[in-house]
Amino acid sequence: MRIIAGVAKGRTLGTVAGATRPTSDRAREGLFSSLTSEFGDFLGLHVLDLFGGSGAIGLEALSRGASIVHIVERDPDAQKTIENNYELVMKNKPVGKFHLYSMSAERFVSDPPKEQYHFIYIDPPFDFTNIEIEDILQKLHAGEFLKDDGLVAIERTAKGPQFSWPQGFSPSRERNYGAASIFYGNYLPSNG
Repeated sequence: MRIIAGVAKGRTLGTVAGATRPTSDRAREGLFSSLTSEFGDFLGLHVLDLFGGSGAIGLEALSRGASIVHIVERDPDAQKTIENNYELVMKNKPVGKFHLYSMSAERFVSDPPKEQYHFIYIDPPFDFTNIEIEDILQKLHAGEFLKDDGLVAIERTAKGPQFSWPQGFSPSRERNYGAASIFYGNYLPSNG
C-alpha cells in the first residue's frame, strides 16, 4: 500500500495484520479522484477518518495538502501502525497538522467536536451494522462536526444490505470497487 499523490507520493505504508481490512488501492484512488472533483484540491481542507486502520486515508489527505487531519482508532496495534506510517509521511514535510485519537469512533462522535470538517471518511469493520453507522451519522449531524459544504464517504461491503442516510444528509453517489462500495452523502446543515 502506497501514498498515491502529494509530497509523500510513493511512500510504502505498513498495514495491521488481521486487525483491519485496508481500503484497496483501487478504491482509494477512486475515493481521492472523487474528492478532487468535489473540492478541487486538498489545500486548507479539514479531514476526519473515523476508523483509521493503517491511517492510509488520512495520511493520503495529509500528503495532498490537507491542513488538518484527525484519525480515530481504538485498536492499539493499529495505533502503532498509524504512528509509524505518520513518521514515514513526515519525512516529506507535509504542511498540515495531524492528530491520532486513541478511542472508539462512537466515543469520539459523542464528545463535542474538536474541529469542523470538510470531509469525513467512515470505514468500519464489515460486521458493523447499518444501524450503528446511522447512529454515528446522526451524532455527527447533531454535534455539527461538518462544515456547511461537508461531505461524508462510507465504505461498506458490496454484498451487504444498503444502509439509509439519516435526516441531515443527502445521498449523492455510490461507487463500487469489487468487494467494497463507497457511498457519498452531502451534509445538510440544520440552519440550511
